[in-house]
Amino acid sequence: MKRKIAVPFIYFALTVCILALIVGASSVGAAGIGVFRSLRILFSRLPLLGNLADQSDFRPSDLTIVLMIRLPRILLAGFAGCGLSMSGAVLQGVLRNPLADPQVLGISSGAAFGAAIAIAFGFSVTAWGIGGIASFALIGALLTILVVWRISFIGGKESVVGILLAGISVSSLLTSAITLIMVMRREQLEKVYMWMLGSFSSATYPKTVFLGVITLVSLLFILPSCFSLDVLATGDDSAESLGIDARRLRRRMIVLSSLCVAACVSVSGIIGFVGLIVPHIVRLMAGSRNRRLIPMSCLAGAIFMILCDTVARTLAAPAEIPVGAITAVIGAPFFLFLLARTRGGGVRV
Repeated sequence: MKRKIAVPFIYFALTVCILALIVGASSVGAAGIGVFRSLRILFSRLPLLGNLADQSDFRPSDLTIVLMIRLPRILLAGFAGCGLSMSGAVLQGVLRNPLADPQVLGISSGAAFGAAIAIAFGFSVTAWGIGGIASFALIGALLTILVVWRISFIGGKESVVGILLAGISVSSLLTSAITLIMVMRREQLEKVYMWMLGSFSSATYPKTVFLGVITLVSLLFILPSCFSLDVLATGDDSAESLGIDARRLRRRMIVLSSLCVAACVSVSGIIGFVGLIVPHIVRLMAGSRNRRLIPMSCLAGAIFMILCDTVARTLAAPAEIPVGAITAVIGAPFFLFLLARTRGGGVRV
């Protein structure tokens, strides 16, 4: 009975935290805008209710900063955290590895390789409403998924170890290729390096809509399979005994997670550890059942990423710290902690 009461409360608390963070984050930065003024600016743009807000003291600069600069960045960070956390939770389940992370399949390296090519050779083509670098990063990530997929299933045999090894191998190869590009194009070295550290500084509403749609569609396709994922976590034999096609389920979940991660990385650069940290924190709050774990990971991931991005852009204002550096500072010790517990048999998916 207590669990039934606790779970709705957790959803409510996470939702309230997201709304509060959106207002709070939109009020802080190099140009200080009060919390209440930011709240009124945001409220004034709500359909039907916007006319109720007092807009007499709104300055054009405040409207531009809150609505055109900070809000799309906050929303993009939220969707990225949502997608990366959801993908991390799914991959940890289907790969039956508590240390699995969206980067383990080489998707981030593929995106970085595509972005490095775009930066080094000056490609500026636009696709799906996002710029040249993001477009090439998305294409690179998707091609990497295909390559890892083909390598891991050579000979028609499927294994979790094969998928992991293929992802690690392709990731190492692409990292070497990126290094060569940076050496050959030294004048673009800093730009490539900064993109690889991750940032939401180039956030726009088209990018936000693009990532929001991809994340929502991925979630809608994943949620109906929550029970099957719970069974799959106990082993392929258990899943097959209940009539679940383990191979087909694993492939579908990996494809959906990979597509979501590819979209996230294409608009933000490489941001590590989010898909590792958040699902484990959520498990401590709500347990390991995917029906709760996945949607709660989405909400908690959005909170975590908005917090990290707010710290990244305000800690050294007016300068900006790459958000990937913030998540790494938090994630690296957490990873070592999980590794120690796993070796001691203390972590379970």
